[in-house]
Amino acid sequence: MFLVGLTGGIASGKSAVSSMLRELGCPIIDADVVARRVVEPHTPAYSRIVYHFGPEILLENGEIDRQKLGELIFANEEKRKLLNSITHPEIHKAMLKEILLYFLRGYRYVVLDVPLLFETRRLTQFLNHTVVVYCDPATQLLRLMQRDGLTQEQAEQRVAAQMPLNEKRGMANHVIENSGSREDAHRQVLKLHTKLEDSMDFLLVRVIALAATTGLGGILLYAAKILLS
Repeated sequence: MFLVGLTGGIASGKSAVSSMLRELGCPIIDADVVARRVVEPHTPAYSRIVYHFGPEILLENGEIDRQKLGELIFANEEKRKLLNSITHPEIHKAMLKEILLYFLRGYRYVVLDVPLLFETRRLTQFLNHTVVVYCDPATQLLRLMQRDGLTQEQAEQRVAAQMPLNEKRGMANHVIENSGSREDAHRQVLKLHTKLEDSMDFLLVRVIALAATTGLGGILLYAAKILLS
């Protein structure tokens, strides 16, 4: 099994592309879903967040008010870094558990849907492919304003808080251009899916895993490199 990192920017359409891949049968680990799970009440990350940001960020039921917390961190880079330092290690541990489960079930690859893939760089060394969902700045801003009911100033503030999409595009192996129609994006996703399905990247990982369990590491690793060269 090999790993594929999927990322983008706020309102670039990453979630739509992730859904398309899921519909094609690709196993998806969504970092946002994991992030919500690791900050549920009584978890270690929850306790640390409440300690640093105060009880005023909580809803009446005791859960974290994500909108209120988001307003705090988008306006303050230090607070954003602090929150990331609390949540990212917990998110990565939870994602690793899911990756291992997919590996044991025999999947060829898993897609990691990670908004801050290039910002943190903690996962990129483990990825065989990286995919960025890109749209032009004007389209991104308009989509964000319409989606979240924001003013242009509020939307620009949220976009400015992230790494520019142009920079992410230059760091990725694959780019889904999502400035146009959904149909156009879907055609690109189908092409990417076919390329990943045809890839033999999973073979080396399987050989290494086999080597670790049989004690024939050196011989099998050498043989795998020859086969893939």
